Amino acid sequence: MNRRRRIYEGKAKILYEGPEPGTLVQHFKDDATAFNNQKHDVIDGKGVLNNRISEFIFSQLNTMGIPTHFIRRLNMREQLIRQVEIVPIEVVVRNIAAGSLCKRLGAEEGTRLNRSIVEFYYKNDELGDPLVSEEHITSFGWASPQELDDMMTMAIRINDFLTGLFLGVGITLVDFKIEFGRQIEGDMMRIILADEISPDSCRLWDTNTSEKLDKDRFRQNLGGMVEAYQEVARRLGIFIDNERPGHSGPVLVK
Repeated sequence: MNRRRRIYEGKAKILYEGPEPGTLVQHFKDDATAFNNQKHDVIDGKGVLNNRISEFIFSQLNTMGIPTHFIRRLNMREQLIRQVEIVPIEVVVRNIAAGSLCKRLGAEEGTRLNRSIVEFYYKNDELGDPLVSEEHITSFGWASPQELDDMMTMAIRINDFLTGLFLGVGITLVDFKIEFGRQIEGDMMRIILADEISPDSCRLWDTNTSEKLDKDRFRQNLGGMVEAYQEVARRLGIFIDNERPGHSGPVLVK
């Protein structure tokens, strides 16, 4: 394996210098974290599944005309992506009450919302990724009003697409988190979808049984995390039974 320069390492992914200017290699780790990294484990095969699921979804979004950083999958754990400047805002779209929404507002888990809610969180681990308003975002210069409008418009379109995609395979999309980045295109700066969309970043419930098929299996000590992710991939038609998700750690230059 070629030796590559590591650009950044997060909780679940590593970014390496790409083969061409303006590109990066995104490597999916098996690490599972929760509660701002207070809970941590290594779940063998999780990175492979997230890579495949995120590849499938991002490819579909590219086809729809939603700009993303995804170029192509390189191998079982890695993708070639466009290099972007990440906007320090996490966008969360909620269709059903769950997680922190229930804790903040006392709502019963599973309550279907009258309309989808779009929330913004400031990406800052030391502060615990606090909930912020549109006014906070524009006042502190984290994103311009136009960038914020673009992010909200894409988030709503992505929600519509994902809701239909998962409903078609018997899965309810409860909520999801996405991130965006800035990319220079000619003389223009545009906002594009970045990071990943996978069971790590979505709440997914079986439509008939409400069984959780996402990262909440790790958060809530339910077990069967990889099996749940495999079920999501199987229903989407992208998990091949003879693939054996395993470790394939990269060689890196510090």
